[in-house]
Amino acid sequence: MDRLKPVLELLREWLPFLITLLIGTLVLMGAYRILISGRAAKGTGNIVGRQLLIALLAGIVAVVLILELPIDNEPRGQLMSLLGILVTAAVALSSTTLLGNAMAGFMLRSIRNFHAGDFIVVDGHRGRVSELGLLRTEIQTERRTLTTFPNLYLVSNPVTVVRESGTFIAASVSLGYDVPREKIEKCLLDAAEHAGLTDPFVFVLELGDFSITYQAAGFLEEVKFLISAESKLRANMLDALHQAGIEIVSPTFMNQRQLKPEKIFIPEGSRAPKPKVAPAEEPRPEDRMFDKAELAEAAADAEVKLKAVVDEIGQLQKDRAALEKSPALASQLATLETTRTQLEEEVQQHKEAKEKEAEADKPESKS
Repeated sequence: MDRLKPVLELLREWLPFLITLLIGTLVLMGAYRILISGRAAKGTGNIVGRQLLIALLAGIVAVVLILELPIDNEPRGQLMSLLGILVTAAVALSSTTLLGNAMAGFMLRSIRNFHAGDFIVVDGHRGRVSELGLLRTEIQTERRTLTTFPNLYLVSNPVTVVRESGTFIAASVSLGYDVPREKIEKCLLDAAEHAGLTDPFVFVLELGDFSITYQAAGFLEEVKFLISAESKLRANMLDALHQAGIEIVSPTFMNQRQLKPEKIFIPEGSRAPKPKVAPAEEPRPEDRMFDKAELAEAAADAEVKLKAVVDEIGQLQKDRAALEKSPALASQLATLETTRTQLEEEVQQHKEAKEKEAEADKPESKS
C-alpha cells in the first residue's frame, strides 16, 4: 500500500487536469461535429465563421488546460506568457504568413466586391469565382481549369469584377481607307444587334498608316455567357462585312501579291444570310466551362435564401398570440416551413455535389 501511495498522490494532483483535458476534447469534438459535419454545416452560415469558432474554442481550452496544470504559479505564468508571445509573434508576422492571407480573407468578405459565380480578372487571369476560402480564392477559367490565388495577392493587386447586372463587350477590326465609314459603321451596328447586344455603338479607335481600326460594342445583360457573346460578336462582324462586300484585308496584301483588281477575298457562302438559331438551340459552352463556379453560385444563393426564410420564420414565431388569432399568419408560417425544408434539401444537394466535385478533382493515388 505504501508503494501505491506516491502513485495515488500523483494521480490526485493530475486528476483535475486530466478531467479538464477530457472535457475539452469532448467539447471540441462535439463542436466540430455540430458546426462542420452536422446540421449547421447543411444550413446557413459561412464555413469560415464556423472554422474560426472552432479555433477560438481550441484557444480557450488551451488556456484552461494551462491553468489546471499541477505546477507552481511561476511556471504557469511563464507558460501563459509564452502563449501570449506566440500569438503576438503570429500577428506580427501576419503580412507574410498564413495569418496574412486569413486577414486578407476577412477584408475581402468585409468589402464584398465579388462573390461565388462572378466573373473576375486578376493579373491577366479571367474566370468565374468557384470558391471563397479563408486563405485562398479559386476561379474557374474558360478552359475549365482551376486557378487559385492567395487572398493576400487579391488584396495587393487590382481585381476587375464583371458586374452581375450586365457589362459592355467589344471587338475590333481594321479596314482600309477605301471603304466609306458610314457603310462600315452600319454593318458593325447590325452585327452587334444580331449578337444579342443592346445599345450598340461603334468607335473609330485609330487612323493607322494602312488601315482604320473600328470597334463595335454593346451591352450584354447575361454575363454568364460572356465568352460566347464575345465570340458571337466577332462572328457576326465578319459575316456582316462579308455580306456587304467589304474585304477584311490590308492594302499591303494586294501589293505583295499581283492579283486582278476584281479579285474579292471573301469566302464563298459568306454573302448569303445565315438562318437564325433560336436561343434555346444555341450551344452554351459556359454550362460546361464554368460548372464548378455555377455550382458555387447556386449554393451561395440557396444559403442566402434559406437564411432569409429562417429569419422570417423567427420573426413570425415571436408573436405566438398573433399566430393563434390570424389564420393568414399561420398559413404563411406553414408555407415558410415548407420552403425552408425545400431550401435545406437544396443546400444539402449542393453540398454533396461540391464534395463529389472535390473528390473528382483529387489526384488518384498510385500504388
